[in-house]
Order: sequence, then C-alpha cells, then structure tokens
Amino acid sequence: MKEINEALDEFYTYLRTEKGDGEATISAYKEDFKIFFEIVGNKKFVSELNLEEVAFFMRSQEESGLSSATLARRLTSVRMLYTFLSGEGYLDEDIADTDYERPKNGKRLPVTLSLSEVDALLEAPDISSDSGMRDKAMLEVMYASGLRVSELTNLKIGNVDMRNGIITLIGKGDKQRSVPIGEFALNYLKKYMDGPRKRFLKGKKNAYIFLNRQGNRISRNYFFMVVRKYAEMAGIDETVSPHVLRHSFATHLLDNGAELRAVQEMLGHSKISTTQIYTEVSTKRILSAYDKFSKRK
Repeated sequence: MKEINEALDEFYTYLRTEKGDGEATISAYKEDFKIFFEIVGNKKFVSELNLEEVAFFMRSQEESGLSSATLARRLTSVRMLYTFLSGEGYLDEDIADTDYERPKNGKRLPVTLSLSEVDALLEAPDISSDSGMRDKAMLEVMYASGLRVSELTNLKIGNVDMRNGIITLIGKGDKQRSVPIGEFALNYLKKYMDGPRKRFLKGKKNAYIFLNRQGNRISRNYFFMVVRKYAEMAGIDETVSPHVLRHSFATHLLDNGAELRAVQEMLGHSKISTTQIYTEVSTKRILSAYDKFSKRK
C-alpha cells in the first residue's frame, strides 16, 4: 500500500519534472495540502482518501469565509493531487474524473488524442537508437493495452505471454486481469527485448522489462518526460501525459464498436460508471463530426 508521504513526494517530483513548476509554486501546494490533511485527518495510506473527504474539505473552506480566489486555488490543488494519484493507479479513476467544482454538471471529459495524433506520437521515436527503440516499445505497449503508467514501468518478463500476446497484471486490491497486446506492439516489444534490453543489462539480471542504460527499471517520472518529448516532436498542441494515451485507447475502442464491459475489464475499472465517461467522449466526437458535415451542406 502506498503511503501518503511517499505519494506526495512523487507528486512534487512530477510538478518539477513534468510541469516545470518552481519551488515557490510547489511550496503553495504543500501549504494547501497541509490544510487539507489537518481538516480531513492525517491519513497514512493513499487508499484512505475518497470523494467524501474532498467535499467535506471544500464545505469547511466555504464556511470559513475565504475569498473565491483562495477557494478556487485550494480546490485546484486537491484536484490535481487526486488526478495524479489516479493516473499512478493509487486511486480509483472515478475520483480523478469527477468534476468537484461543478458537481451538477457531472464528470469532466478526459483529454484524448485523435487517431492521427496517436500515430504521430508513436512514430516520433528514432528506432535506430537503443533508447528510441525502447521508447517506441513502451509507447506501443501502453497504447495497445491501455496500461496505467505504474503497470507499464512495473511490467516484468513473467507478466507477458509473448507466444499468445497476453499481458497479465495485478491491479488494485490484488485483482488480476489479462489484457491482449496486438501484433504490432508485440513486434516492437520483441525487437527491444532481443536487442537494446540485452545491451542495457550488460550481463546483469533484472526481471523488469523496460530498463535504462544502466540496466535499472525505468521510472514513472522518466516516462512522463518521454511522452511529453515525443508529443512535442509530433506537433501535438495538447498537454499530453501518459494517462492521455490510456484515455485515447479506451475511447478509440468504443469508437470502433467495442463493448463497454470489455473495455471496463481491460482498463481494470471496478465500476462500470468509471468506464462510461469514455462513451461521452466518443459521442462528443461523433456529434462534432456531424456538425461539421451538416455545415458543409
């Protein structure tokens, strides 16, 4: 189980490396979280957090007579933390997807990429280099199987059935799930494992699949930077995080006729309501395309 203090340290590292925030901004986050945990109670583990505590915290802040600007900032801080914890697989995703600021409006639609944007992102790595081939394999596997960042970076050789193209994962609550990996992604995974990975190991042993040049497991923070770098190279305007790839995977499956229950199982969602948010994204795309078509007539 992930401890709160460890998760907060990871969040601050994410702010520095992924968002490029300075120490003054991070100090403001720390102050907001200090107040948050004083009000909801000092929790030891991330799994103790839930939506009710966010609502309780915001009610207490509203009743204290704070300015709207301060309320908005503290809400943003808490929401960003929950979204990060969700993206790392430490919390159920419905917590991150809920719109705390305007609960009557339902859930916020997750950011997704178009198929052409995904293609551009996945084609960005230079596979003539060992690092580029590894990055290519990571991106392809994540998009092909809809993995969480933590699931990808913690992937071990024993988790992948190369012959049958199946990845077996242990998710939240020690629940096991199996997801398919397409032939295209599997091909690049094999190329990486047969070449760059062996060279990274230099004769050492490591059960983790994705390694750095020193033969150690790739970190989540590194993969955040990988996705951001290749998104910029691909000319994608959206701020792309690894979780956007997961959102895109789910939306594209539904766009192409996949059943909601099947997508739920692949993503490892405990609640069908968490997966249903992607049907709204899919419908929104269809309506947008229809609107453009109708205006051309």
